[in-house]
Amino acid sequence: MTLPPLFRRAFALAAASALALAAAVPASGAPPTPKGSGDALVTSGSPASPFPQNKQNEPSIARDPVSGTLIAGVNEEIDMAPCTQKASGAGSCPFTPGVGSSGVYFSTDNGTSWVQPTYTGYSARSGTAAAGGPIGTLPNYYEAGLVSGGDPVLAVGPMPDAQGHFSWSNGSRYYYSNLVSNFPGSSTLVTPHYAVAVSHTDNATDAVKGSNAAWSAPAIASGRLNPVVFNDKNTLWADNAASSPYFGRVYAAWTSFRAANATQAVADAEPIMAAYSDDGGTTWSAPVQVSASYNTPSNGGRQGSTVRSDSKGNVYLFFEGSAQGRSVQMMAVSANGGRQFSTPRPVADVTDVGVFDSFAGRYTFDGFAGARTDSFPSVDIANGAPSGVGATDRILLGWSDARNGLGHEESLLQVSADGGASWSAPRGVQAAGDRPNFTAVAISPDGGSAYAVYDAFHAVYSDLSAPRPMEGVVVALNGDLTGPVSVLHRGASGDARGSSANSLVSEFLGDYNAAVASNGAVYPIWNDVRNADSCAAVNAYRAALRSPSAASQSSTVEWGEDSSEAASTDTVPARPFPPADCGAGSRFGNSDIYSGAYSR
Repeated sequence: MTLPPLFRRAFALAAASALALAAAVPASGAPPTPKGSGDALVTSGSPASPFPQNKQNEPSIARDPVSGTLIAGVNEEIDMAPCTQKASGAGSCPFTPGVGSSGVYFSTDNGTSWVQPTYTGYSARSGTAAAGGPIGTLPNYYEAGLVSGGDPVLAVGPMPDAQGHFSWSNGSRYYYSNLVSNFPGSSTLVTPHYAVAVSHTDNATDAVKGSNAAWSAPAIASGRLNPVVFNDKNTLWADNAASSPYFGRVYAAWTSFRAANATQAVADAEPIMAAYSDDGGTTWSAPVQVSASYNTPSNGGRQGSTVRSDSKGNVYLFFEGSAQGRSVQMMAVSANGGRQFSTPRPVADVTDVGVFDSFAGRYTFDGFAGARTDSFPSVDIANGAPSGVGATDRILLGWSDARNGLGHEESLLQVSADGGASWSAPRGVQAAGDRPNFTAVAISPDGGSAYAVYDAFHAVYSDLSAPRPMEGVVVALNGDLTGPVSVLHRGASGDARGSSANSLVSEFLGDYNAAVASNGAVYPIWNDVRNADSCAAVNAYRAALRSPSAASQSSTVEWGEDSSEAASTDTVPARPFPPADCGAGSRFGNSDIYSGAYSR
């Protein structure tokens, strides 16, 4: 989930210990994949229709460096009720109160195929919401009085033993961070908005089979809850290099939007907060404030945080902020395991992508009523996991940038070899003809290879009369960003107009893609619309909302993607009803998530 944008925008273990671990666990983890495995549907259990059960977005991915198992998370609406028809004839496709949206998936064959487990919980797949139904989202939230609210971020780290000592020989722990809210009628959370929660499993085998017991109850990571705080844009990381003195520690960070009252979701105060866990995500430290809080003319806001650690245990927290009135990627560093962070400083100038859609109150990438967009940072560090031995600790930073103007966007990458003290010049790595949206990066643990995945758009910002083709693209180059850029994969193209917010007023692909790398391959995951059908009735509706004649109509529409966001008071035409108005067999709204495995 996201709010309308408020801006434009040490230590090391003994060498003997490290070498002992290296003997027990291969430095590169599981065997590398073939040159390329094509691409695979991650959201394999989700239907092609009806809307919105066919809607997925905002993917995240993590890899077990020991077994090679991949775990993915996405915003998933398989358990929501299908669209219903109102008596007035207008369509309604809302989020179903109480039904979770944090989907989880596993691959045990290097991303060649994916399994979407079926658990039990609060579900409305049949059209009627009830407990004990099938769910394709994280279990144990309803039982805790919570609703999983999406925005997944995943990580894999070592499992602790009975004494709390972390070792890869104990096994691997899979972490899943997301936003959570109260189940209707529950008072588990003080805030009526979102908190940040973390679930984990130590038993991927049973988790794949659909065992609720394989997963922990969700733990609240965002600390003492306040009724005027709306937490968003969460990130997560597990220190996975055995050479680190904080090996096994888990880090969470997020933006803390602080409102004027309990019903307001937007405010001028929005600091970046961070917390850590030393017991495998069961309990969390008190959050620390990493950034400034209030917005000023020269410091206009902060969102999109990402956290990583190097082989020496230093923690790096990046986010997009502003300095002297310009958008920048900011970096803060902790040398004591997340207890305190340095004052954030700019490490890259940013020209944010997108054009403002005044009706939606958002910046969109491909046209009005289009896919919302951002230039948030994506970061990875070559920390030598799982052992940390011989790590280069090279930091890779990437984002989508519009400094060359609309239609000439770039996927910019830059690298630091000295802990962020200095950086290479940003390098555009997108293929010719691509307009890259949602750039995500990964670097191999040894620092030798750098990768990026993005959604490639091809039509310049336009109206809704023509298709808006896009597909996922994966590229690679040397880890120091020298040498040629290779296109490892280009997915099947689709029409972005076939994606949708539940309110139908715009496309919706979310806010990001993701990737993770071994020393032999990259495992990217991306938003995909190859299986989505554009709907003429919905396109006409989206256009009519933005026409002067809309003011003469009598309906009201919500523009927000989630129920906590404000509603527009503009008067508009009647909403279409997709099952009837998009045609029999239409796959309108069927955005999917795809992934693959590729080596250079």
